[in-house]
Amino acid sequence: MQRYGQIIKIKPEKIKEYKELHAKPYKGVCEMIKECNIQNYSIYLFDEFLFAYFEYIGEDFQKDMEKMAADVATQKWWKITDPCQISLGYAGQKWLDMEEVFHLD
Repeated sequence: MQRYGQIIKIKPEKIKEYKELHAKPYKGVCEMIKECNIQNYSIYLFDEFLFAYFEYIGEDFQKDMEKMAADVATQKWWKITDPCQISLGYAGQKWLDMEEVFHLD
């Protein structure tokens, strides 16, 4: 299992909408996340930053992310959630991966 922490900014005027969207994700979105070997997935809000944590239990992260990106329900979901976000990434990366510096089981 590989742990991931990611960060992105959120547009202040979109915070309410983003919370409402995540209170009721589109049908199929959460199922696809699980189907792509992601578990224990959470998104946290702090000021104008979103922090995501998840655990990947698959064998090929890139392949699973390509599968998720090809999913129609996920594409529709991203179409409404992406405009709420401001990427901190480089070369088109939306959510920036963070380095884990400590973990305690």
